[in-house]
Amino acid sequence: MKNVLLVDTNFSSAPIYDYIKRSGYRVFVCGGNSSDFLARSVEDYIKIDYSDLNKMQELIRSRHIDYIVPGCNDLSYQVCTQLNTERRFSGLDDYETSESINNKEKFRQLAGQLALPAPGIIPSEKLGYVWPIIVKPVDAYSGRGVTVVHEAEKGTLPFAMQQAEKYSRTGSCIVEEYIEGQLYSHSAFFSAGEILMDFIVEEHGTANPFTVDTSWVSYEFPTEMLLCIRNAIQMLAKKLNLVDGLIHTQFIRNEGKFWLIEVTRRCPGDLYSKLIELSTGFHYVESYVRPFLNQAIPSESNVSLKQSYILRHTISQPIQDLFGSIQFNLPLQIEKMVSLTLSGDLVKSSPLGRIALLFAKANSKKEMCNLIDFALKRELYTISSVI
Repeated sequence: MKNVLLVDTNFSSAPIYDYIKRSGYRVFVCGGNSSDFLARSVEDYIKIDYSDLNKMQELIRSRHIDYIVPGCNDLSYQVCTQLNTERRFSGLDDYETSESINNKEKFRQLAGQLALPAPGIIPSEKLGYVWPIIVKPVDAYSGRGVTVVHEAEKGTLPFAMQQAEKYSRTGSCIVEEYIEGQLYSHSAFFSAGEILMDFIVEEHGTANPFTVDTSWVSYEFPTEMLLCIRNAIQMLAKKLNLVDGLIHTQFIRNEGKFWLIEVTRRCPGDLYSKLIELSTGFHYVESYVRPFLNQAIPSESNVSLKQSYILRHTISQPIQDLFGSIQFNLPLQIEKMVSLTLSGDLVKSSPLGRIALLFAKANSKKEMCNLIDFALKRELYTISSVI
């Protein structure tokens, strides 16, 4: 039996663990938070700060690890690429390539070189002349440390930059033009630079505008724009000689234009994989994991998909408050619900605190539109501090 090291303990990586385990491997899981779901629920959990590369290399040697699999956060993927300096492990780009897309500033520079549509970085000499702007950490995720600054609020720019640097692992931030429009994600599996299967998901933040908490698969996304997005991603993959696997992109659409916002190669969090699987029947986790196990991704010709109406919603709140109970305000067909907190807990505001992850099903397009309307207005349920 071969040994696999999964570098993440978060609940979003549980489907990854389950697939590897079912496939006949021994799975070690590592991470520093012993209260995470996988840390508490699996047999071979190893408590370790996986950003410590020396300790990770020793762990790989001592446990005779054959394959390493990144989980659902950027640091996990970054560490895995750093551990792959000799290209021993499959499914991973080298560290420099990974940084060119995961680091927001480096990705903006790369997009400019390839003439890919992306928001422009505002150089220091032009600060104060372009409005509105958005300030971000170069390497954070889930909307942490992100601030939009309008001209009327220009005096808050230094504070916004300090906040972004606070949430950056490297203490760095970027300032770029703020693009208005609707946020989407494009999740694509490719081989030899060609896309085998992809999905478009519409995404919204209701508790925090920079943190996705409501999303669904878009079945009616404009074909012409989808082809342009595919071309951009395939151009990126070929330019960087990316290894086969997942490439996940967030982009903003405004009328007939789109801008690439973030690109990553790790599995998206908050059980994004479940949204795709429940909506379409596509085995998202299997396709994500197989390249790391030196196996091919199933081709599109071997996949038969369905179209179900599934809403993924993270139950959270815009302000910190004590959590007692949830009262739903309309009947729901709940496909799956994952509890992330307990009654009596003090839950932080989004994105730092979450109560539960909900997957609700609608039986028709009309029902789905009604479900979405309630969710976006934050009228789907009422959160109370009492039971």
